[in-house]
Amino acid sequence: MSHVAPLRIFALLTFSLCLIVVVLGAYVRLSDAGLGCPDWPGCYGHLSPVGAASDVAPEGTAADVAAHSGRPLELGKAWREMLHRYAAGTLGLMIFVLAILSYTWRRERLVPLGQSLALPAIVIVQAAFGMLTVTWRLKPIIVTTHLLLGLTTLSLLWWLTLGLLRSARGPQHVGVMRAGAMREIDLPGPRLRRARGLAAIGLIALCLQITLGGWTSSNYAALACPDFPTCQGSWWPPTDFHAAFQLSRGILIDEGQDLSAPALVAIQLAHRIGASLASLALLLAAVAALRAQLRGGAAALAATAVMAALALQLGVGVGMVLRGFPLELATAHNAGAALLLLATLALNHALHPVTS
Repeated sequence: MSHVAPLRIFALLTFSLCLIVVVLGAYVRLSDAGLGCPDWPGCYGHLSPVGAASDVAPEGTAADVAAHSGRPLELGKAWREMLHRYAAGTLGLMIFVLAILSYTWRRERLVPLGQSLALPAIVIVQAAFGMLTVTWRLKPIIVTTHLLLGLTTLSLLWWLTLGLLRSARGPQHVGVMRAGAMREIDLPGPRLRRARGLAAIGLIALCLQITLGGWTSSNYAALACPDFPTCQGSWWPPTDFHAAFQLSRGILIDEGQDLSAPALVAIQLAHRIGASLASLALLLAAVAALRAQLRGGAAALAATAVMAALALQLGVGVGMVLRGFPLELATAHNAGAALLLLATLALNHALHPVTS
């Protein structure tokens, strides 16, 4: 009896929860609730904000944590932070179960075993950075790394899920349409090779841009350019790129307060330039995939999804600036980056064959 169907369902559920955790984490950070519980893994020495709120005695654990951290309990922020931790903890357990199932059913070769076993290792590292995010008081280098590890987990789960979904359709070849006739080819044609190369470049460019976005957010640099397409009414205001991207200094920065205005502008300008370059790379990759006239609809569908997600992300980004960075649009911008990453991964996945 094949176990591909239950593994596919469980992988899809795990991936869905991971996407929720990523978006929820962005909302927690953007709503200034990242230190809603300044200790870890509990909240003011308790398992939930309810216990912390009931511990009002001056000599209580919650009071000690508040005094030590300099952050009194704010119930709303505490709940947002703990809901994120509860969801992340559940996700971690599901990832371990997924790895156990993959190993138990390894003879069926349902998924690459190394990929499924790498996920628990990333989760452990991610949990450590989650702790450091709190105990090191939102240091930019830690927050950015925590974000990238979360998106790495999401990407691996998505890639694993795509493989399971494609296995349901049986062995395939990526082919091209020539002169109205469908023909399978063992070696990719020039258009297919070009599409694969551009899709890989697009993925690399997007990953670099997401890193820039994480650095922008963790350094509170979004407000450095409150207008668009100019920045502070100028196409190139005073910048300090040297200070903006000193990573070793970054762990000493507390909530961006030690960065000068030119350094913050430099981070935001780098993010905008990166967005333009990444958008061009993704657009070229999607067009190349559509022009390759690939057999089957997966690649064309993924290319269309890339263009749609790109248009949505650019629209939300511009709207976020013009409307003064409201929380809902800032959160949507983070969610849009995740969706664009998933669409780009799907395009790369669809451009490579699965053979018997």
